[in-house]
Amino acid sequence: MKRLLPLAALALLLGGCGLQPLYSGGSSGPVARGIGQVEIDPIEGKAGWLVTNALKDRLGAVSSGDAPYRLVVKLDDQIRGLGVRRDNSVTRERRTLRARYQLVDASQGTVVLDQTAGSDVGVDVVQSDYAVVAAENTALERLSVIIADQIVARLALYARRRAQPQP
Repeated sequence: MKRLLPLAALALLLGGCGLQPLYSGGSSGPVARGIGQVEIDPIEGKAGWLVTNALKDRLGAVSSGDAPYRLVVKLDDQIRGLGVRRDNSVTRERRTLRARYQLVDASQGTVVLDQTAGSDVGVDVVQSDYAVVAAENTALERLSVIIADQIVARLALYARRRAQPQP
């Protein structure tokens, strides 16, 4: 009984803090419906293909042509050498993926959300060129998922703000 008392007190405190689940209502909730109405414009390159697939997985969006919103994404993918040996060979690389994305109201053509997302990851440069290329590709795959998660989280916040009644 003594163990349950602190948990009950904590539950009472959390109930009054005003936090609400973002995806309340599940797949029929306002946030899930809002982000499910986004069509993703094609994104250039291998990174674009990876980000598009990650976004489609998270949004559940199937390009139907009549979605009220379009998501336009421009990517900047860079690899830079960090560590250098005495013979000027690189020992470590930093792969950075940045995305500028805009949510466009398809009926009016106006931008309703304009933001950026980004992340980076380190890659060890070893003697095997194959291993380095494989590590760079794995890094790009991870970065694509991170970028997609950031974009979807911000789209969900936007959908939640739109669904809440205005004071």
